[in-house]
Amino acid sequence: MRAVLMAGGSGTRLRPLTCDLPKPMVPILNRPIAEHIVNLLKRHDITEIIATLHYLPDVMRDYFQDGSDFGVQMTYAVEEDQPLGTAGCVKNIAELLDDTFLVISGDSVTDFNLKDAIEFHKQRQSKATLVLTRVPNPIEFGVVITDKEHRIKRFLEKPSTSEIFSDTVNTGTYILEPEVLDYLPTNQECDFSKDLFPLLLEKGEPMYGYVAEGYWCDVGHLDAYREAQYDALDQKVLVDFAYEEHSPGCWIGQNTYIDPTAHLEAPLLIGDNCRIGPRVEIEAGTVIGDNVTIGADADLKRPIIWNGAIVGDEAHLRACAIARGVRVDRRAHVLEGAVVGSLSSVGEEAQINTSVRVWPSKKIESGAMLNINLIWGNTAQRNLFGQRGVSGLANIDITPEFAVKLGAAYGSTLKPGASVTVSRDQRSISRMVSRSLIAGLMSVGTNVQNLEATAIPVARSIVPTLSVEGGIHVRVHPDRSDSLLIEFFDEKGINISKAREKKIEGAYFKEDFRRAQINEIGNMAYPSQVLDIYSRGFEEHLNVQSIRYSNSKVVIDYAYAVSGAVLPQLLGKFGSDAVVLNASLSQTAPSNDERENLLQQLGQVVEALKATFGVQVSANGEQLILVDETGSPIRGELLTALMTNMILTTNPRGTVVVPVHTSSAVEQIARRHDGKVIRTKANPTALMEACHTNANVVLGGSGEMGFIFPQLHPGFDAMFCIAKTIEMLMLQERSLGQIRSELPRVCHKSYTLRCPWTVKGALMRHLVETHPSEILELVDGVKILDPPEESWVLILPDAGEPLVHIFANSNDREWVDNSLMEYRKRVQEFVEERETGEMNSFEN
Repeated sequence: MRAVLMAGGSGTRLRPLTCDLPKPMVPILNRPIAEHIVNLLKRHDITEIIATLHYLPDVMRDYFQDGSDFGVQMTYAVEEDQPLGTAGCVKNIAELLDDTFLVISGDSVTDFNLKDAIEFHKQRQSKATLVLTRVPNPIEFGVVITDKEHRIKRFLEKPSTSEIFSDTVNTGTYILEPEVLDYLPTNQECDFSKDLFPLLLEKGEPMYGYVAEGYWCDVGHLDAYREAQYDALDQKVLVDFAYEEHSPGCWIGQNTYIDPTAHLEAPLLIGDNCRIGPRVEIEAGTVIGDNVTIGADADLKRPIIWNGAIVGDEAHLRACAIARGVRVDRRAHVLEGAVVGSLSSVGEEAQINTSVRVWPSKKIESGAMLNINLIWGNTAQRNLFGQRGVSGLANIDITPEFAVKLGAAYGSTLKPGASVTVSRDQRSISRMVSRSLIAGLMSVGTNVQNLEATAIPVARSIVPTLSVEGGIHVRVHPDRSDSLLIEFFDEKGINISKAREKKIEGAYFKEDFRRAQINEIGNMAYPSQVLDIYSRGFEEHLNVQSIRYSNSKVVIDYAYAVSGAVLPQLLGKFGSDAVVLNASLSQTAPSNDERENLLQQLGQVVEALKATFGVQVSANGEQLILVDETGSPIRGELLTALMTNMILTTNPRGTVVVPVHTSSAVEQIARRHDGKVIRTKANPTALMEACHTNANVVLGGSGEMGFIFPQLHPGFDAMFCIAKTIEMLMLQERSLGQIRSELPRVCHKSYTLRCPWTVKGALMRHLVETHPSEILELVDGVKILDPPEESWVLILPDAGEPLVHIFANSNDREWVDNSLMEYRKRVQEFVEERETGEMNSFEN
């Protein structure tokens, strides 16, 4: 039998606990209500569950996923546009319900015997059986009256006092035959109690009421929520506890420390990774979540405290609800019936009076006395992660306190005692932020291998050799000299996946951090011979003899952005002469205009010294621009084509991985060498993953992002690229200028337009719908192909800004110009039309 779990409610009467949480996901004994319902269904051998979702659907989907971890099979039906009511959302999935099925509310706590109710339904050949129960005060519920045969004769939804004709009420659990759904309209809001059941009664369909024995509580308001917790703790209802019962009535999680002087009174429940300080008084009925810290001499009388909360010394909590990540400071009082929403803070000696509600993300000043509700306003919570990690203005967005919290969030997603590397560029701001990250990591019990000031290719290559879970690198943003970029690697040195990013974001915004005891604080070590390990990899993957006999002279411009210590040392070891320019860190990182001036100077120096070539290195060793022997720069698409040509000449039949917007010159070059080209999404992580997972990849990346040599390590590496260029020039006995002259002539242009976030999705759908599917590629953005000339137009939304990029590519320059003009006009008109429509809608 299948069960439909009604989980669409927003829990308006449970505000502020449900501002960012659907009602079925509100915890009872530290487990969501919905999990208790799933366990109930499983106990009665019902393991196929369809959850109907509307409000914040991802919360439940992310928690239960496919249900396998909970011993069931979970599928989901989301009401996208508007709620369809209790019956309408079931009608919406009628095709999945081809046999007798059970409907159960996701916001009630019960231990009814569902097998008995199903048997009752089948014995009476009922079309619809309502599971009923008797309550002292039925005003809040739908009242039902049955005859001696238990056939339903009358019911009334939420009667007034004068209308009460029974104490038997509808519990929101129904056993139904699929044909009753034929009475319901499609895609219309309708309700079981108000619409379907009166109609079945009128039509004379067999409809029965099964009066269940056992516990039932509709968690419809805050008082009921607290009562359900207390009843569950008193074992008045059969529910599964998440923790071991250490002594009668005391359920305590793993890795929780309780000071010997604390006084605990059963029944109570304390979660994992908690810290209960000296002389704390915890009265019977108290429920404490995971990762909670209770300060010395605090007095807890039956509060319900969610995950990640911090309660200060001598604080007093009285039968209140404290949501996730709340901070209650020293000597503060939160009185009976009060609710403090998630991520709020209550200052020292402040008092929140009886039944006052504080909405999420509010701050109660020290000493304040709050007598009225503090309502939640709109709180802007930006995503932490962008296209390339976490970025922001140095010491404004990315501050020491931000970095501590970010480090703690990352560490909390790892196992206790895990190790990670931390590295940075040589800037003072990066040193400050990396130290704050280290403090945050160590505070949650994560060990740190501190690589200190290290070029990012070295940091990536060292990660797999240290048996760590991953790494963090801090540097000045490659494109914005006033900003910082913090990147996270996995254990292979590849940028972490979006799923890992979401976990870190979740821990950061919820402030659901693991709290380590003093003896569990993470350790810090300084690995030795880091450069030697990187150097050995260099030697293993280079033809050192070719470099040694090349007598090459390379001019390296660091543009005041990275230390010149690494590469010249390595090239010197192989017998190459490296002339270093602008390696001093006394100046700030240059602007784009200043970098162009330095590039021009580099060309002059290369020409004057008759050097083999010049190179400007940026992005802490990841990116580069080459300068040929005549002093002419090679960058962007030209650099991508040149590197592809050199690497495939040396490694015919190899595979090259490039982003989706790269010029078709790479395919033309690959055909010359019987090679293969793989195109990926236009982000660094996608390139790294493709280089790592595909066979025979000899080069990845692009001129604008940098180049990956997967045999060395999975990241971009300008330093190895320079050494490899020396090797290939020697083996091929040509200069950069000669190779450049042999590259295919492809016209490749781009244009960037403003496009609001709210319009991007509609624009992409519009482009897909207005072009035949056989000429579309949807690797990233929308690419429209014109195959005969290897021509295409790509419309690519920007990942971090309200912009859209248009790329046009062809051997025919006129085609490129016309196509760029046409699609620029199309996109502009669509954006303007959408914005005008939104403005008119707003005014109306």
